[in-house]
Amino acid sequence: MEFLKNRFGMRVKELRKSKNLTQEQLAEKIGMDTQNLCKMENGNHFPQFKNLCKIAEALDVEIKDLFDFAHFTEREKIINEITNFLKNAENKDVEFMYKSMKNIQEYNI
Repeated sequence: MEFLKNRFGMRVKELRKSKNLTQEQLAEKIGMDTQNLCKMENGNHFPQFKNLCKIAEALDVEIKDLFDFAHFTEREKIINEITNFLKNAENKDVEFMYKSMKNIQEYNI
């Protein structure tokens, strides 16, 4: 379930940003507290079904589109390959790049 909550939150955030909406604006559209939306986007909360419908409607997508996570998997695969390469390097510049990649992973930049 953690995987689903995490990916779902990332997807809602991605769609929200693609519609140029702030968390406050989306929360207002769906009648949700901004804190709960933030928790959902961070993967700490999963909405009830009635809210899934509201989220999809507010973002002008079908419910199934909220669960389209395939591109996240590809992104993570690339990050992991680069991270593994950099982790095994000895050059100081490469170590800096490795730490930067860890930050990208940690903060979903």
